[in-house]
Amino acid sequence: MVKTTTAPVLGARALNRATLARQLLLSRSPLTAEEAVGHLLGLQAQNVTPPYYALAARLDGFAPEQLSRLMADRAVARIVTLRSTIHTHTADDCLTLRPLVQPARERELTAFRKGLTGVDLGRLAALARELVEEEPRTMKQLREALRPHWPDADPQALGVAARCTLPLVQVTPRGLWGASGQVALTTAENWLGRPTQPPAGPDATVLRYLAAFGPASVKDMQTWAGLTRLRDAFERLRPRLVTFRDEHGVELFDLPDAPRPDPDTPAPPRFLPEFDNLLLSHADRGRVVPPEYWGRNWQGNQAYRTLLVDGFLAGLWTLEADALVIEPFAPLDRTRRAEVTAEAQRLLTILHPQASHAVRFGTVRR
Repeated sequence: MVKTTTAPVLGARALNRATLARQLLLSRSPLTAEEAVGHLLGLQAQNVTPPYYALAARLDGFAPEQLSRLMADRAVARIVTLRSTIHTHTADDCLTLRPLVQPARERELTAFRKGLTGVDLGRLAALARELVEEEPRTMKQLREALRPHWPDADPQALGVAARCTLPLVQVTPRGLWGASGQVALTTAENWLGRPTQPPAGPDATVLRYLAAFGPASVKDMQTWAGLTRLRDAFERLRPRLVTFRDEHGVELFDLPDAPRPDPDTPAPPRFLPEFDNLLLSHADRGRVVPPEYWGRNWQGNQAYRTLLVDGFLAGLWTLEADALVIEPFAPLDRTRRAEVTAEAQRLLTILHPQASHAVRFGTVRR
């Protein structure tokens, strides 16, 4: 961790407003859905609906059919990339970001090495590619097809090995708005109809990361990508970047012309999905999560849908059969409640126009 004593200090509110601006959450953006997915370097998509909620919070004039159509047209796809989690990426990023993080995917296999004793990973990758390019297959089908070749291996480990060695995308109808479908997999190259691309360069990816998540430290980006040893890329870029430090003295890098709004810039309420990248892409989440609320939006490995008020985590929300229920972490005054209610009604109008939902405030979560 590099510290500096000369760079200007950015407090939590300054970092908050800068990050919200990059994340299209300070004011809604006119970008298209495809442009936004690219700018944000993908949307967390462990479940089907979060990318839709993420864009509804960020884009002016968004309708779920816009993202659904992109997915049906194979302009975007669902694929395991950053932090070994499923993201919705543009076709270009499916073919370039996945190779960039491939070393991390391969390191995952060390946890399964006992179950892969005697397995030739090169041969497994070739067999798995042939199987899923012949026809999309569920993970269960893929495991069953691979098992006869290695009857003594752990079937679960065989499936993990296929996922880690190959860029497997989830084919539609999985991921379409209002549709249902089990997870069936094929390779990114097969689904997108394009050959493998060279990995995205670390330097270019640093610049994109800062545009979407900066100002940020080296450790922040490593947390976002699930990679290590990115210091060299930042050092190569240092002459093109500006530097700051946070209140703890940690060095932060940024693009010279990137937005860094006044810390007192108003930040409207926003409803975010579970696992939104805003809350997962920095080593220090204090720019969004107040210290007193640390861990309040998680339980085990499950994340809750979150509410931002004044730019910071302020509560949770759920969508029930008849109501969007808000559980703030502290009482909201009349003005804040009115703003939060209006934002909730907007969300319901965009994503659930045919349903009749009330907006209800639940018990304050202390």
